Amino acid sequence: MHERSIDIGTADGAMETFITHPETGGPFAAVIVYMDIWGVREELYDIARRIASVGYCGIVPDLYYREGKKRFDTMGPDGKSLSVHLLDAAVRDEAVAVSRRLTDAMAIRDTSAIIQFLSGEAQISTAAMGGVGYCMGGRQVVAVAGHIRGFRATMSLHGTNLVTDGEDSPHLLAPKIAGEIYCGFGSKDSFAPPELIAAMEAAFVGAEAQYRYRVHADADHGYALPDRDIHHKQAANRDWEVFFPMLRRQIGS
Repeated sequence: MHERSIDIGTADGAMETFITHPETGGPFAAVIVYMDIWGVREELYDIARRIASVGYCGIVPDLYYREGKKRFDTMGPDGKSLSVHLLDAAVRDEAVAVSRRLTDAMAIRDTSAIIQFLSGEAQISTAAMGGVGYCMGGRQVVAVAGHIRGFRATMSLHGTNLVTDGEDSPHLLAPKIAGEIYCGFGSKDSFAPPELIAAMEAAFVGAEAQYRYRVHADADHGYALPDRDIHHKQAANRDWEVFFPMLRRQIGS
C-alpha cells in the first residue's frame, strides 16, 4: 500500500493528516478515521491501513493541530494503552481539557478542508465517502455525516455525548444523514446508558438513513481500539463485519 503524512491547509493552520490506499486500482473512495480523546497514533494509522487493505483510502487527520502536536497515548508494562483511570492525573487532565476545546463544528470544517484537498488527488474519490469514529470521534463522525451529504457509510464506536440537551446534539441530525449508519456500544460503557441508546434509535425512525446498532455484552468504553487494555476482540470484529459490507453497498468497492 501507499502511505504518506502530509499537512492539509485549513483556516486555522496546517493539519497533519495520514493517508493510505492500495498501490493500484484507484481511484479509491475516502474513509476518514476520527480519533478519540488520546489523539492520533500508530494504532489509528493501523486502522486506516485495515480499511485500505480492502480497497479504500484510509485517512487519519490530527484534529488537535490547533493545540500543537498533542499526543496523550500512554502504554502500560504490557504494551497496551492505559485506560483513563490508570493514567497520571496531569496527563489525563490535559487530554480532557484539549478534547473539550475541539468542537464538532471544528471537526466539520476540518473535514471540508480534507475533501477540498482530496478533490485534487487523482487516486482518491470523494463522490461517496465513509467515516468511522471512536469515543469523541464517534460523536464527531455523526455530526459530520449530518452536515456533509457525501458521507454515506458512517460508523460510531463507543461514541460520547451522542444525545444531549443542546441544540447541537448529534442525534438531532438524524434526518439529514444519508446512506447507512451503525453505532457500536459496550454494555459496561457509562457513556452509553439504555436511555441514550433508545434515544438514538428513536431519532432515526422515519429517517432516510438506515440505522442499526449493537450493544456488546461485557464490553466497556474503548473496547473497539485494538491496542487498549480493555480491547474486546469479538465485539470489535463484529463491528468490522457490519462496516465493510456497508462500505461496499454505499460507496462501492
